[in-house]
Formats: sequence, C-alpha cells, structure tokens
Amino acid sequence: MSLTKEEVEHIATLARLDLTDNQKTLYRQQLSAILDYMAKLRQLDTKDVPPTSGGGLSQMPLRADEIRPGLSTDALLKNAPQSEGDQFKIPPVFE
Repeated sequence: MSLTKEEVEHIATLARLDLTDNQKTLYRQQLSAILDYMAKLRQLDTKDVPPTSGGGLSQMPLRADEIRPGLSTDALLKNAPQSEGDQFKIPPVFE
C-alpha cells in the first residue's frame, strides 16, 4: 500500500510535525513499507494459533507485598524548592 504525499502531510499534521519535502518523501517510503509488511502479516493463517493476552503475566511470579519504611519528612523535603514546616510550599492556585 503506497501512501500519497497528502496522506503523509495529514499524518504529520496530526502528529504536530513540521516536515521538509525530503522528510515527507522519506517518511512516505518508510510508512508505505510498514503498511506493505502489515498486509503480508494479515495473509498469515493464524486459526490454529491460540490467543494470548497479558504477555504471559499468569506465569510471571509476583513479589510479596511487604511493609517497608518510607522516607523521613526531612529526606522528602530536602530537595523541595520551598517548604514550610513539614510541608511542601507551592504557589497559590487562586489569588
């Protein structure tokens, strides 16, 4: 499937990209090649392939939830731009 220059320009507009003419030509070729490959994949017979979901999460061991100590208030506020007492100080939302 070959994309037209107008289709590439439309895709670039949707992606908020400002492309040069050379880039439009390059992306037209690359995107067309990707779509051609996808068309080939659609022709594969997958009726005997079992569906998968979750990327194998059912076989992935999960760690046990454990209570662990968090950071102290001083450690949390150490890198804050501004703090007041034991809280972050931020600019007011409403004035």
